[in-house]
Amino acid sequence: MIEIEEVDPLTAPVLIAAFEGWNDAADAASAVIDHLIDVWDAQVVAAIDPEDFYDFQMNRPVVGTDDAGMRRITWPSTQLSVARPPGASRDIVLLRGIEPSMRWRQFCAELLAGADELGVEMVVTLGALLADTPHTRPIPVTGTASEPELADRLKLDQSRYEGPTGIVGVFEDACTRLDFPAVSFWAAVPHYVAQPPCPKATLALLGQLEDLLEISIPLGTLPEDARAWERGVDELAEDDEEIADYVRALEESRDTAELPEASGEAIAREFERYLKRRDDSQTD
Repeated sequence: MIEIEEVDPLTAPVLIAAFEGWNDAADAASAVIDHLIDVWDAQVVAAIDPEDFYDFQMNRPVVGTDDAGMRRITWPSTQLSVARPPGASRDIVLLRGIEPSMRWRQFCAELLAGADELGVEMVVTLGALLADTPHTRPIPVTGTASEPELADRLKLDQSRYEGPTGIVGVFEDACTRLDFPAVSFWAAVPHYVAQPPCPKATLALLGQLEDLLEISIPLGTLPEDARAWERGVDELAEDDEEIADYVRALEESRDTAELPEASGEAIAREFERYLKRRDDSQTD
């Protein structure tokens, strides 16, 4: 079983989880966790023993040299970290993992046992998928909740997806079975630029977390990285007439559809985020 290091009691913690692999197009979801670990100075408190869950021919260990000059092997694993965001009313548990090769139910059970030990009150899973969406428009994010009451309270839908699933779907199912309220956000990454990173999708997921947690998250260089990414894709499209025509078709389809990003409510949310960030920066 997973062992949790001794940690001071957490305040109404929320667990935010993302997994590398099938659920993580362009690494957009796992990049959110990496960013939060960095900006919130999160501390690792537990790690899954990889021996039981990973095929090391599929997820190979990495050899390198540590700060002391010693050769070390780093094994693929999944970790739980604890963060206490400044000014937040609740603490955060960050789950950064790799989709396991085997024993998915045991894997989820161990992680949720650790979450229970830390007092987690709600789970938020993040994912990213490839979709027919233009890189020049806001990245669509779909949000769902595990329970009708939670969906109503957070103004989210219940998932109606049917088909193959990855570890995120299995993890959400395990949450429901153990009565952990669960929310999931999925970003749609333009399929013609599937190579990581996709900072624009990472930013879109962070925006959803800000709304859910009602806090301001430091963004660092991500906004400029997203603009640079978009400029880079623009240049690639300009060099290929077929891709340029395809992007224009996607833009036309998107612009004529009913866009939640263009609603007055969405614009108001973005403005509120801007004001909160400005207030936080002036306070600092």
